[in-house]
Amino acid sequence: MLEKTTRINYLFDFYEPLLTPKQRQYMDLYYREDYSLGEISELLQVSRQAVYDNIRRTESMLESYEEKLMLYDRFQKRMVILDQMDEQAENQDFRIFISQLKELE
Repeated sequence: MLEKTTRINYLFDFYEPLLTPKQRQYMDLYYREDYSLGEISELLQVSRQAVYDNIRRTESMLESYEEKLMLYDRFQKRMVILDQMDEQAENQDFRIFISQLKELE
């Protein structure tokens, strides 16, 4: 469950601009603010089922975006390479450059 939550959070970070304001609000409350379905339904005055359906549809959309654009996949691969470079770096200046690249991610 934690792995799925982490993945969805990353996908949400990458693809948030592609979502509608309503989708962003539901996902933000559920995944970032850790609200329950019931709390979101009370806050937004909709049924719990409507919240559940919206979140599941949005998760599917995020996965679809990732299948096509692969931003998260490439991010993960870049981070692995940067970690390997950091481990192999002997020059301190080079390590600073690697650290700066990681911060950009």
